[in-house]
Amino acid sequence: MIGKLRDLFNNLSDNIKNIIQGASNYVRGVNVSKRHAMVIMVIRRTIWLTIFLVISYFFIVSGVPAIREKFVMTAAVPTNDTLLTSEKEYAKYIANQKRQLATIERQFNALTTGQNYLVVNTPDNRFYLYRNRTLVREGFCSSGSYINLKTHDEREWIFKTPKGRFRIHGKTTYPVWRKPDWAFIEEGLPVPPPGHHSRYEYGSLGDYALSLGDGYLIHGTIYKRSLGMPVTHGCIRMNDDDLKFVYNSLNVGSKVYIY
Repeated sequence: MIGKLRDLFNNLSDNIKNIIQGASNYVRGVNVSKRHAMVIMVIRRTIWLTIFLVISYFFIVSGVPAIREKFVMTAAVPTNDTLLTSEKEYAKYIANQKRQLATIERQFNALTTGQNYLVVNTPDNRFYLYRNRTLVREGFCSSGSYINLKTHDEREWIFKTPKGRFRIHGKTTYPVWRKPDWAFIEEGLPVPPPGHHSRYEYGSLGDYALSLGDGYLIHGTIYKRSLGMPVTHGCIRMNDDDLKFVYNSLNVGSKVYIY
């Protein structure tokens, strides 16, 4: 803007010089008093013309955008109808969120009854035992390793812990592990026939076991150092004290949530 004003004043100065020069040439033959009066009149008119042009320039550069901005801002101000519509949409949104929250609370209450239940977090390999929705015990456990075991005859096992909602199907003290085929294949041993004595192993599951169905158990382990890591063939392992507490807290039918 300063540059434009400088150019404008330069042009006006040149015009004033030209006007004065022209006036001087015109009145050169006139007597001194009349010549002086005419020059003064020309200068006054030139000054007024200059002031008018400067004011007009400022009005165009500054005034018009300001007026336009004012009109735009005025047009952008919401009307009462717009505000009313926004309030209705906001109220509708809040009501919808409250309904969703109520639904989640009902689902949570249905899943977490006043009875004891167990939650197993497989990514962190931790368990949480609740009684009447209050946490009463937590600790480390071990879950499936996700190792994929294949044989030359295209048999395959993936050692993962199932996820979802389960219940306790049965409880056993001093459980005996009936070793499946993969236990021998994993060790590079020949697979014995069903019922063979080598399939039964005592003491490796700890003093207690709780069945989740489909062969999956919550049991103890002789490998205490591996607790907190995903190293099992799908079962949930606990240390002796935690397992005893969980065994005495859960009944047949108690819920177990694994994720």
